[in-house]
Amino acid sequence: MTYEIVVGLQVVDEDLYTKYREAMTPLLKIYEGGFRYDFEVSNVLKNEEGRSINRVFTIYFGNKSQMNEFFSNEDYKAVKLKYFESSVEATTIISEYVRK
Repeated sequence: MTYEIVVGLQVVDEDLYTKYREAMTPLLKIYEGGFRYDFEVSNVLKNEEGRSINRVFTIYFGNKSQMNEFFSNEDYKAVKLKYFESSVEATTIISEYVRK
């Protein structure tokens, strides 16, 4: 079983976002994490929260505790500050669940 999140983003700088993904992926693996699906989208038909979305993906972790540890990791926070903050305009958490 893994803990998964479906995330929608509005990416405004693809190059910087790619650097973010490259820098955070080795850390993600420490927490038994990875990406299961990743889509660039151009047409959102329904958006309950109203934030723009042009990227949708699933990210998973070994369990919810590992997810929390990953997002509170100081090395991850430094990567997020360096790359993510400038490359992403909006984040929407669409769903969280345990995958069997």
